Amino acid sequence: MIYDQSEFDLRCEWGAQGIAQLAPISDVVVIVDVLSFSTCVEVATNNGAIIFPYAFADESVVDYANSIQAELATHRQQGSMTKYSLSPVSLINIPSGTRLVLPSLNGSTLTLLTGTTTTLAGCLRNCEAVAQFAQRYGNKIAVIPAGERWKEDGSLRPAFEDLIGAGAILSYLDGSLSPEAAIALQSFQALRQDLLGYLQKCSSGKELIAKNFVADVELAAAFNISSCVPLFTENAYRKQSV
Repeated sequence: MIYDQSEFDLRCEWGAQGIAQLAPISDVVVIVDVLSFSTCVEVATNNGAIIFPYAFADESVVDYANSIQAELATHRQQGSMTKYSLSPVSLINIPSGTRLVLPSLNGSTLTLLTGTTTTLAGCLRNCEAVAQFAQRYGNKIAVIPAGERWKEDGSLRPAFEDLIGAGAILSYLDGSLSPEAAIALQSFQALRQDLLGYLQKCSSGKELIAKNFVADVELAAAFNISSCVPLFTENAYRKQSV
């Protein structure tokens, strides 16, 4: 009861423990992994692709992809448009109807932890559409910034871009805000005039830019340009429209 923010309509908490605390008592869960899972899912499903989250990029994912007759996303590869990956740029031209397994330690893992709760993938690109769609399902909405994992010990690293993405979605939702949701909203409102600049300067953005994925950051920073709502149903994200 202490940690579930149940007295508020709009809740926000980080990562897997956020899912554990908030999902069971919420009408909708929104997974926010701006760099890059949620952005990838928005770009791909907006083209009509079907995205199957998978938690681990190990040998088991190959068997899973084969079992559902889906393609398998690879590791990020700069300059390659023939291999799909967690690079949103790699998914810009994905054909409609493509079935793609997208392994992700953060966004995919959290999606698969939500159980039977209605689950959406939200990012800066589709923040208003996701908010509007979520409130069709109820007033109790949990927005979950995914965060990253520290390579050294696997612990959660709260990620600037996911806090801002969560705040962008919350800015279009109606209802009482938990303090955790309020700080996400206020952070977004303070920085919304230069989202690209801040994403380029935050740690996750700098990491991608150093690896020559500048265009991925630019795609992720595009604000409210999409009406695509990725809804998780039958083990995959599929496009819904507001």
